[in-house]
Amino acid sequence: MRIVQTQNLTKRYGSEPVVNQMSLCVPEGSVYGFIGPNGAGKSTTMKMLLGLVRPSGGEIHLLGKQMNEKNRLELLRQTGSLIEAPSCYGHLTGEENLQIVAELKNVPKKDIARTLEIVELTDSRKRKVREYSLGMRQRLGIAQALLGNPKLLILDEPTNGLDPSGIQQMRSLIRDMPNRCGATVLISSHLLSEMEQMVDQVGIINHGRLLFQGELTALRQHSQGDISLRVLSPEKALPILGSLAKPDRENGTFRLPAMGEDSLAELVRRLSAGQAGVVELNRHTKSLEEIFLSLTGEEGK
Repeated sequence: MRIVQTQNLTKRYGSEPVVNQMSLCVPEGSVYGFIGPNGAGKSTTMKMLLGLVRPSGGEIHLLGKQMNEKNRLELLRQTGSLIEAPSCYGHLTGEENLQIVAELKNVPKKDIARTLEIVELTDSRKRKVREYSLGMRQRLGIAQALLGNPKLLILDEPTNGLDPSGIQQMRSLIRDMPNRCGATVLISSHLLSEMEQMVDQVGIINHGRLLFQGELTALRQHSQGDISLRVLSPEKALPILGSLAKPDRENGTFRLPAMGEDSLAELVRRLSAGQAGVVELNRHTKSLEEIFLSLTGEEGK
């Protein structure tokens, strides 16, 4: 089942579309990375999915049902979210904060222990939230979203501002979410490198339009950039590289165009047979901006 599916979802402010005919498809049991630069329309899309912003056009389907005024609350009860910073009372403990949310959601308080364990805050449940690190507060926010065992979890840039340790903890938590609690995750970020370590499905958005949607492995084909090759004997490498080698070579270093692993392995074999002496090989990954240009056909213009 597709947990999230939109058809031509659009949001305009005045005549300017912030989200333009967005057609998302989030498979059940996936961690879907919603990627784009700041201002691309990620947060607006998520707020429309949560009923916080009214669409200007299009349809939203959650959990296999088209969202409307009659079933909106029913569907949102099965959805957890963390948009921007978590809302917590600093003078209360983590457990007390969850008790308040549990009452608002009409969720049994026994569910609090389960969510604390998932986000690894059981040992800190009696501490005041003002004593929590930013990473702990973010995890407490996810615990709030997990109360009631939702089928869909929507997270908007949950690693923003975290230190490397906090980012690593958050990655591990989100990557394991479908297995640990059965929730499909839709997570946004402007950092492709960060998403690559926790998602299996990807949607790339820019200027309100969806440029790419599919499996992470398919996106990697777009992210492969030039290859840097260094050899001990450039004069022996030149006849083998031929037109592949760009002329801006220095100290035995050549820039080669992106190529598949099989082709690259064959090229290295030929260089070794020709005694060119391959000593270094690096594949350059395109930045998110470069991938945007590649996807929109503007690369090199």
